[in-house]
Amino acid sequence: MEGSTGTGRNPGSSFSQSRRRRSGYKFPSNQSRVSTFAHRATPPSSSNVSTSDSSNAQEDAQKGSSNCVPLVGTCPYMCPEKERIQRENLRDLAVFERLNGNPRKSSPALAVKKFCRTISTKYVQASDMRPINVLEDTLNFLLSLLESKEHPFEVIHDFIFDRTRSIRQDLTMQNIVNKKAINMYEGMVKFHAISHYKLGCSMSDPNIASMHHLNMEQLTKTLTSLFNLYEANRNSNYVHENEAEFHSLYVLLHLGSYSKPMGEPLSLWFRNVSTPVLKSKEMCFARRILRSIRFGNYKDFFYTAADQASYLQFCIMDPYINEVRALALSCINFGGYKLHPYPLVDLSKLLMIKESDLESFCNSCGLETCTDESGNKLLPTKQTTFNHPKSGFQNYSFLGLQEYEG
Repeated sequence: MEGSTGTGRNPGSSFSQSRRRRSGYKFPSNQSRVSTFAHRATPPSSSNVSTSDSSNAQEDAQKGSSNCVPLVGTCPYMCPEKERIQRENLRDLAVFERLNGNPRKSSPALAVKKFCRTISTKYVQASDMRPINVLEDTLNFLLSLLESKEHPFEVIHDFIFDRTRSIRQDLTMQNIVNKKAINMYEGMVKFHAISHYKLGCSMSDPNIASMHHLNMEQLTKTLTSLFNLYEANRNSNYVHENEAEFHSLYVLLHLGSYSKPMGEPLSLWFRNVSTPVLKSKEMCFARRILRSIRFGNYKDFFYTAADQASYLQFCIMDPYINEVRALALSCINFGGYKLHPYPLVDLSKLLMIKESDLESFCNSCGLETCTDESGNKLLPTKQTTFNHPKSGFQNYSFLGLQEYEG
């Protein structure tokens, strides 16, 4: 079923030329950050740490007794010295933490505190906790690794995945819920969103598929904590700068047929979203995309995505794009006129896919293509062999958003 694009554009036109170019998120370089830890001489003052009484719903750490005074971290490095020395002795250093590649030697400028699943404020000393300014520098260092080309992305992801959980753990145990914490959580959600896209491009590997699943879990948990932080810092109807976009990511996580990332129906979740956020362009986009999928309006889905999607929204949507293409192909195949095959050149514009990739996509769905006397590729309709590939789809380019890919 094809519907109106709602944009007044010619379906055959190129959206990448007609709309304004949108750049992806760039994380800060670590060159200016690394030296910070190597030369940090004295522990930071406790006055630099916010210890709000507001509770932050995070599942990465076990909270201490409600009667205890929140910890104020004093560790001046990305990793407490005691832990760094212990891991050097055990050769428990990630490739990014090794000094000159030595598996038994690190430095304060490289080692990053690992996540510990069983930990409580009852047994933790202030010297084991990093204050907010150190946590900020640590996160910037970690996110800068996303630009690295020296290692496969799954290696980079695995390291950042663990160390950002440790950051959230330190924030929770010190009960830091201020605006700096919001900025850090937004950065960590960006990491998980980018990983959602990049890991999704290699789902044929069982190990990466498992990483993708675990990343989805942490993405939803981190989003939940971020939403709670927004509320803890809410003043009247004030909307934080990036709040609408991050709320839209939650909606887009429901694009799949059986997607319930947090086990709560969207209809109930929407009731708790503030009116300014609901009316924002980011949320209107996400709701329109969701509506397009649920009504089978694949035409509106593709043109709206190409025209309005931000980089983070694209990262969340990407795994579902081929599902919508398959839906469109099914509709065209079963609804088309048998004596009039569908030209692939027109179909490629509709599905925002290269014509050469479209032929491969049709074949993966069990459909055959043919060539007419003029050499034009065609898709005969009414084929009874249509099916969804059991092993999933290959990674195909999205013509409207090429600047986001790669």
